[in-house]
Amino acid sequence: MVKSFQGVRVVEPKKAALPILVKDHMSTNLVTFQPEDSIDYVLEMLTKRKISGAPVVNSHGHLVGIISEVDCLKEIIKGKYSNTPKFPGTVADHMTADVITLSPDLSLFDAAQRFLELKIRRFPVLKDGKLIGQISLSDIIRAFPKLKSTTW
Repeated sequence: MVKSFQGVRVVEPKKAALPILVKDHMSTNLVTFQPEDSIDYVLEMLTKRKISGAPVVNSHGHLVGIISEVDCLKEIIKGKYSNTPKFPGTVADHMTADVITLSPDLSLFDAAQRFLELKIRRFPVLKDGKLIGQISLSDIIRAFPKLKSTTW
């Protein structure tokens, strides 16, 4: 008979899973626009940066709205009817002013639920009333495959 001695087994306590938060997956190097920017400029920047929208801030840096490609379509359609090759409308004319924001300390699962409920593509992230980032639907989708099953 063969005896095996492994010694005393020490069971390491399970580490508590850290919460998965918006602040860990949001974008912080944001393109922002001002209300007086032209739609021409917005279209140029959205195309150049390969993004579909961005926050709008006033001269004090406070969030006043959000502008998206869909918002810009309004000016494009207006240009088609008036046969104007430029889109002189301003961000203030077409932006969404009633913006829903998220806290940086919100869990990524709660943020995902908000995306499902509200069917929008991006949320500005505010801390103490200040714009500190933005989380998009793409950020959420990119985050989950990186997570291990033990962190859920």
